[in-house]
Amino acid sequence: MILWTAVAVFVALFALVTVLGFAAVRWRAGDLNDIHQWALAGRGFGTLVTWFLIGGDIYTAYTFIAVPALIYGVGAPGFFALPYTTIVFPLVFIFGPRFWCIAKNRGYVTYADFVRERYGSRSLALAVAITGILATMPYIALQLVGLQVVIAALGFTGSGFLGDLPVIVAFAILAIYTYRGGLRAPALVAFVKDTLIYVTVIGATIVLVTKLGGFAHIFATAATILAQRPKPASIMLAPAGYSAYATLAFGSGLALFMYPHSITGVLGAKSARVVRRNMVILPAYSVMLGFIALFGYMAIAAGAHPATPNGAVPALILASFPQWFIGVAFAAIAIGALVPAAIMSIAAANLYARSIHMEFVQPACSSAVQTKVARFASLIVKTGALLFVLFLPTQFAIYFQLLAGAWILQTFPAVVFGLYTRWFHRSALFVGWLVGMVLATWMAVAAGFTPVFALHLGARVMPLYVGLIALGANLGLALVLTMLFKGVKIPDGVDATSARDYEEALAGV
Repeated sequence: MILWTAVAVFVALFALVTVLGFAAVRWRAGDLNDIHQWALAGRGFGTLVTWFLIGGDIYTAYTFIAVPALIYGVGAPGFFALPYTTIVFPLVFIFGPRFWCIAKNRGYVTYADFVRERYGSRSLALAVAITGILATMPYIALQLVGLQVVIAALGFTGSGFLGDLPVIVAFAILAIYTYRGGLRAPALVAFVKDTLIYVTVIGATIVLVTKLGGFAHIFATAATILAQRPKPASIMLAPAGYSAYATLAFGSGLALFMYPHSITGVLGAKSARVVRRNMVILPAYSVMLGFIALFGYMAIAAGAHPATPNGAVPALILASFPQWFIGVAFAAIAIGALVPAAIMSIAAANLYARSIHMEFVQPACSSAVQTKVARFASLIVKTGALLFVLFLPTQFAIYFQLLAGAWILQTFPAVVFGLYTRWFHRSALFVGWLVGMVLATWMAVAAGFTPVFALHLGARVMPLYVGLIALGANLGLALVLTMLFKGVKIPDGVDATSARDYEEALAGV
């Protein structure tokens, strides 16, 4: 049954963000044929806009769906998302402003630009670019999964082309206004998206806690029902799960700002001070994430029985609220898919235009050509993600996303360590990256496409995050090979950056 009142509210809010997306072309006007203006909005966003942009980029529709779904399904282990968003902001507070300064001074748009000049290596830069594109594609696809879930919950459950039409139309609109406005479009839409999510989360939490008899009753009911399932779970983390939980949280925290779309929001800031301020105030989103996570337990306490765990939040909202609020909540989730999907496609397109097209297809092409290539690449990326979701089982996108975090983590040594030292040999970093990618993929497949691999240490078995194990191998190999290559005097690349690029960051620019 189609919920027409909810649909009307949903469509009205979606129309609002569509208008904003197209209006973004005239917002903070600049030459959108320049790659820095299209891809980074001229690096002109202040503290408030950057806060909405980065928050809108990190906290996605799939976050709203998947985090409570995981908690609905497995209980306490699903809360690993909370500590990792706590870990990441102090980390980026340290290296984010430094990278912003170097990128500003050298004209970088991506991490791969930095790696190319820092190590004088086309191969290493290409490795970083390909990893970024590979890791981003399933992330965009999962935003579409979140969009599909809420559209189906509104009553549009047909099969075939007509069933997919709402998702296709929504993504086509996104593709057009992103093509035109670049980063300005998702930045402007992020204001509406985040406001709706805060209203939804705060309002829903107050109402649901009251209706369900308070937190004590919610936790008690969730604990009882989880324990009675065919595969028992708990609201308390078992000692056997400590290592998996800790490494998942720590590894995911290291990986989050290695994603190209995450650093794109940082590079859109107008100063390093803006970046620092945002790393201080962005944890407000982590507080909101805590309440979103609790929706998983609330769904259990409310007696929700979705077809899959991904339907837990929609089922909870449908059973607990009037249609007008359902429309607001589902619009928040849907718009929460569009903002990050737009930034992700821009970031992936930047990597292709700068590190593949300009480097190998059309060397030294102008900024206008780079922008043109990036615009078309952004359309291709979105189309690829859409086809992935429409024609392949959703589980495939989830499998690849689990791999994506482990893959993108393998770029950490070249990027973050490279901001502070040029000691590592470029060839050693490349071999370390390659081994890390292969090892992460093998472990994830061997573990049945789960992010945790049971590592045997003598008689002890420790489940650990595959990305962190692979990063350890990557870094260890890079250390050993660097000493070996330097010992036998294998030529290294020339560092094109200067000391002044880094000193400005330290001076608090």
